[in-house]
Amino acid sequence: MRNFFLSLGILATFGLLCPSSFGGSETTSRTGTGSAGRVPTFTLNQAIVTALQQNPTLLNAEQEIKRTKGVIIQVRAQALPQVNARAEFEWIDPNLTGARIFGTTSTTTGTGTTPGTTTGGAGAAALIESPRSQIRDVQSPLAAASPTPPITNAQGSDVSYSISVLGSQLIFNGTTFNEIRGTFFQRDSAYFAFRNILDQLLATVKTQFYQVVVNRELIKVQEQSVHLLESQLKDQQNRFEAGTVPRFNVLQAEVALYNQLPLLITAQNNYRISKITLAKTLGLDFQPRRGESPPLEVIGEMPYIPRSIALADAIELGKERRPFLKQARANVLNQLQQVRATAGQWLPTITTTGGGEWVSSPINSSWHDISKGWIAIVQGSVPIWDSGAIAGQVIQQRALLSETKITYDDDVRQVELEIQQAYSNLQQNEELIKSQEKNVELADEALRLAKARLDAGAGVQLDVLNAQVQLLTAQTTRLQALFGYNSSLAEFDRATGAQSTYHEMFANLAPRATKTKTYYTGSGVDAEGKAKQAEDTVVRTSIRRSRTSDSK
Repeated sequence: MRNFFLSLGILATFGLLCPSSFGGSETTSRTGTGSAGRVPTFTLNQAIVTALQQNPTLLNAEQEIKRTKGVIIQVRAQALPQVNARAEFEWIDPNLTGARIFGTTSTTTGTGTTPGTTTGGAGAAALIESPRSQIRDVQSPLAAASPTPPITNAQGSDVSYSISVLGSQLIFNGTTFNEIRGTFFQRDSAYFAFRNILDQLLATVKTQFYQVVVNRELIKVQEQSVHLLESQLKDQQNRFEAGTVPRFNVLQAEVALYNQLPLLITAQNNYRISKITLAKTLGLDFQPRRGESPPLEVIGEMPYIPRSIALADAIELGKERRPFLKQARANVLNQLQQVRATAGQWLPTITTTGGGEWVSSPINSSWHDISKGWIAIVQGSVPIWDSGAIAGQVIQQRALLSETKITYDDDVRQVELEIQQAYSNLQQNEELIKSQEKNVELADEALRLAKARLDAGAGVQLDVLNAQVQLLTAQTTRLQALFGYNSSLAEFDRATGAQSTYHEMFANLAPRATKTKTYYTGSGVDAEGKAKQAEDTVVRTSIRRSRTSDSK
């Protein structure tokens, strides 16, 4: 249910941004009934909503956000109190007591030794380690000589148990708190990865939707050409039977027709493949009952809405809004915390432990005869000499930090490249559309005149065939240019980060830090988000350093 509201909210914002970019009829239901049975039908809006709800790549990215939240909880627990309870119960058969203590089974009674009984006295008392008052011989006060037998030593209990409840708390170290900050940046990185995948998904769905539309239109163009060639063949056959044209004209018309049929078959296959590809992106499962029926049908036409674009402004907008760059910034900040956490191993570590313990009596298993008390421990440690182990780790982490900064700078250039490529493709396809719109009209008129001349006996069949080929080429080029323009427009919106915007109201999906200036990625800041040094200052500094080195 949350996924539904997430995708619905994002789509609503997307629709407000680009209301005129959608083709096809606007219906309220997501699925419908096609001409070939119960086949779901989609407009572009409906296809986008379905992809946001069911696309596995996007769903996996959402689960990655949840995983990073679990990492935060796990690492944060190292700095919070931890309480553990431990209980131990032990019972030893009295027949084994002597063997476990002395390795013998003899006992002393009076002055003699009798096999088969345990031995009391100082040896047993030393092993049990009970208080002196619990193991010494129990004698009557002011005892006088008496013929009665003496009282034997107290025997140890065959049951022992202990219970302890201890709590521990980290007071200080140089690693945990930096690692916690690093996990926050990992969570932010996962969120921006989710947004980046979402933008890519929107562009992919639009491109694949338009691919289905253009393939459908190409089939119409090919069918129109085949029908025209069939009528041309029939006309030449009638003329041949009437004796007005040679057999060569009939053969030429047949060859032209059969050369056109493979193009129609290819267009039909491309249409089927494009629908299957779109169904996979939308997360639609294969239905065995439909057999060879198409998995879906699309409703819509190929729109052409020219857009005025300022390239410099578009590049700056892309730098500021691309989740791709914000994810790279989060990776840099995370690695910076890893460097600090690694260097923090040189600092002292202080922990404290406290709690209570209950221990049974060694000669009595009664709960009322136990020893109990409190325990308090403060521990501290500091590395003195580790033969460079920590220093080696710091060097590694600093190198990784430099790598992430270099990657961020390259990602900035990658965004600039993608925007310029999409802009160039938009210009190319816009010019192609304008040129081919007029060309289609001219080719259609040329075909009409060639047929009229042939009917009047003033032209030849070859002129009609050539005119037909020219018209087919112009129509195909125009459709491809329309598809290229819409596809490039979707890519341009993705590259500039304008594919969609986000209202953060979906179960705390967006971390609070992602709304701050921490992730501003405009031209004026570096990989860590710090203001860049002015270019002229950098030039003057480099010149000054060069002069100083030359003077030396």
